[in-house]
Amino acid sequence: MAFFLPISIKEPVNHALEQLVLRFGNALHLVNEAILQGALLPLEKLLRGAPPALILLLIALLAWHATRRLTHAAWLTGALYLIGCFGLWDMLMQTLALVLVSTVLAVLIGLPAGVLLARLPRLRRWALPVLDVMQTLPTFVYLIPAVMLFGLGKVPAILATVVYAVCPLIRLTELGIRQVDHDVAEAAWSFGTTRWQLLIGVQLPLALPSIMAGLNQTVMMALAMVVIASMIGARGLGEDVLAGIQTLDVGRGLQAGLAIVLLAIVIDRITQGWGRPRRPQRGNHEPH
Repeated sequence: MAFFLPISIKEPVNHALEQLVLRFGNALHLVNEAILQGALLPLEKLLRGAPPALILLLIALLAWHATRRLTHAAWLTGALYLIGCFGLWDMLMQTLALVLVSTVLAVLIGLPAGVLLARLPRLRRWALPVLDVMQTLPTFVYLIPAVMLFGLGKVPAILATVVYAVCPLIRLTELGIRQVDHDVAEAAWSFGTTRWQLLIGVQLPLALPSIMAGLNQTVMMALAMVVIASMIGARGLGEDVLAGIQTLDVGRGLQAGLAIVLLAIVIDRITQGWGRPRRPQRGNHEPH
């Protein structure tokens, strides 16, 4: 239509990505190998090779440590056992490995970035709109540059997941540190603490509930990418959902989708439990 000025960002973006591949192709290959061979495949091999009973026992211990309730630990473990009863245990371990590696990378990026934004107000004013855009972009958009830079497979799925899921961790880390009581920080300064000691000993512990809430949201968003990431070669439960869509096998897709929901509930309850401040027990008759 003549009324609109013709504007397009397709060519500049495509050219930039092509130049990135041409100039840093070897470095991107090294990153691909480091993530795949150094983290994902060993973890996946460990999880798939471990006896299911051992994995369930470990989950039960983690759930009990997080919630301090045997009933919660029992039903969370039972949820994973149900996934095994569906015949999806091996796919569950592949998905769990993918989510764990994505979450670790998101923490390595998001935690320092959140600390940096909390300390640099000018940078925060520029970064927050960028995070807004990142959180509102359709998830499929993240797959395009990841595939172009790394090809099909698990690594581009992980990196697309990290970029999509890291935003809430950055936001809530920055918010938690910024909301630490100023008087507490001043008291720490009066004892001669350095910036590093203040961060490690005061700010991060006090901001831990907010950071854990961000971690919880990051893991949930990583799980939300599981089905979409299966479109570019990521194995796991999302692959079964995708196969159910392609073959119109409603039961297969629903069963795998239910398994993803159960895994999300287990991870959500455990991370939420760790994020809650612990209250000291004063006696056996203390009301719950």
